[in-house]
Amino acid sequence: MGVMDASVRGVFFTTSAGGAVPAVLLNLPSGKTLPIYIGLWEAISINNALNDDLLPRPGTHDLFVAMLESYGISVKRLTIDDLRDGVFYATLASVRGDGEESLDCRPSDGIAIALRARAPIAIEEMVAEKAGVEEEDLPEFVDLSTYLS
Repeated sequence: MGVMDASVRGVFFTTSAGGAVPAVLLNLPSGKTLPIYIGLWEAISINNALNDDLLPRPGTHDLFVAMLESYGISVKRLTIDDLRDGVFYATLASVRGDGEESLDCRPSDGIAIALRARAPIAIEEMVAEKAGVEEEDLPEFVDLSTYLS
């Protein structure tokens, strides 16, 4: 199987029996949506990257990208490449000179970094097939900015 490009629709909250849960929603080429439930701080970081919001001091993901850049390393792509027992896995690919490295990462951190580095986000087709959801089958989501206001 191959990979497909995805785009970040945004960061949202939905409610469950356990309370409010943040999620990043990815748009897939099939028209389906891939919801990935994430932590609050990662949700805020992704939302900041989407809105080009700069904090007065660098956050963790800002620092990570700045450090990569200072060493001549560029982020090539994030690939969400596996789904096991309800947990998504991802690989962050980077390039320095003519060498490429790939590191295991949490999808939420990878998305926050890829957005800041303006790097593409890809999904393994198998993951998209297993976890992609039709719009009408998604739970009700509220935009992060609306939820926090």
